[in-house]
Amino acid sequence: MDSASKEMIEEAYFETVTEALARNESLLTAHKEGVTAAAMLLAAITGLDDEDAKKEVIALELRPQE
Repeated sequence: MDSASKEMIEEAYFETVTEALARNESLLTAHKEGVTAAAMLLAAITGLDDEDAKKEVIALELRPQE
């Protein structure tokens, strides 16, 4: 994954996490939503299968910031 794609994926993740936390979701729920959003974006821009995109996002080891 190139640096521009990685930056977009991270942005999608953290933006989704921030929105989930603003709705008073738990850190776990916010993380799951962030991974899903980031994976959907990655799949859309690369053509990866959804599950493969999710594995790639998980491998980035992104975590919610409290």
